[in-house]
Parts: sequence; structure tokens; C-alpha cells
Amino acid sequence: MIMQILPTITTTPGAWRDRVKEAGKLKLKEVAIFLTCLNRTERKELYRLLEKTSIKSIPFIHLRDDVTMGEMDYLVKNYQTKVFNTHTVREYPIPAEWGKYRNFIYIENTYQPLDEDEIKKFAGVCVDLSHLENDRLLNQEKYQHDVKIIEKHKVGCSHISVVKDAPIKDENNYLRYTAHFLEKVKEFDYLKKYPLKYFGDFSALELENTIKEQLKAKEHISALLKEKRGK
Repeated sequence: MIMQILPTITTTPGAWRDRVKEAGKLKLKEVAIFLTCLNRTERKELYRLLEKTSIKSIPFIHLRDDVTMGEMDYLVKNYQTKVFNTHTVREYPIPAEWGKYRNFIYIENTYQPLDEDEIKKFAGVCVDLSHLENDRLLNQEKYQHDVKIIEKHKVGCSHISVVKDAPIKDENNYLRYTAHFLEKVKEFDYLKKYPLKYFGDFSALELENTIKEQLKAKEHISALLKEKRGK
């Protein structure tokens, strides 16, 4: 399967309605969606808004722990969702009812080390490439641990964010190189370090930028990956 790079409605607080509206104006047929910051009432609104757009396919969705089986059934039936990702159970509960889609759910490398036993219960790994690069720069022990596990398991999907030239403080006052707002395309240069396997079949742009800016970013990343394939 040829890897798809998807512009994303990231549902970061405050901007997600604008992103849905913009996707509609651009007449996009396909996007990824991160449900991470939306409660149930907001998700119901999101689904209603999506139905008024040209979007026909949402292949890749980032779940949150209160997403119901009914929602997952709705998304698969109406938008042909192929893969889901979630955080480790050590960060957020994984509802037992999600078992129906166990073979479509990938565990993301987050701030907790990947747990191989947990990954074996699901489809494989969702590689957040900027998290991985952040660990390479700041936490070599965790980086080496996660790479060993990624190499052994199926990578079905990935998140692509940016990596800054210098670390910045996040909302918890931790230093991070990873960020969700693109300022210059060279912030994607770190992607050259990683094998194509780490991208999986679906890569979601985890960016707070406008959809139009994301589409430009997609062109740049596609060219970068094409160059890697040619080597």
C-alpha cells in the first residue's frame, strides 16, 4: 500500500471548528482527525459539522478514552476508518469495549516507554516521529528502548509534527524539541533520519496550522520521502 499523508483536524482547543469549515471550503474528500481534546458533546457537534462538508473518508483517527463503540462503528461505517491510535493504558484507560477493533488500534510512543506486552494485544505501533526524535535528543535510554520495540512490530500509522532547532518549555514546564506549529519547512528535516517503515500506511500531520498550510507541508514531506525512496 502506498503511504498516505493526511491533513488533520487536530481538535486542539479553540481552532477545530475553523479547521472543519476550511476543509469544507477547500472541498477536501479525506482528512485525519484527532479526537484528543473533545468531550462527548463537542464530538457530537464535530460529527454534525463533518456531515455538512465534502469529506467522505477519515482513514485515521486518534482516539480518547471516552470514545464509545457506537462512535467507532459510526466512523468506520460512514468514513471508512482504517486505523485508530491511542496512548498507553498507563496514561489513559483503554475501554474493554474497544476489543472489537483491537486489530485496528495502534499504540503510540508517548512520554511513557513502549510496553511490548501491551502492543501484542493490539495491532502494533503508531510512531509519533517527533516524539521519537525528541527522545533521541533528550532521553537516549528511552529512545533505544522504543526503537527496539518499533523494529519488532508492525507500524500501521504515524504522527508527523515538527522538531525545533532548540528546546522550548511545554505547558508542564518540561523542555521539548517537539511542537505542533510549523514555522519553517526545515523543521521536518529530522524525518530524513527515519526508515520509511516508521511512517506506516497512514501519516497524520499533527499540526495546529491551517489546512492550507498543512497541504503545503504535505507537498514538502512527500518530496522528502520520495527522495528517501530513491536512495
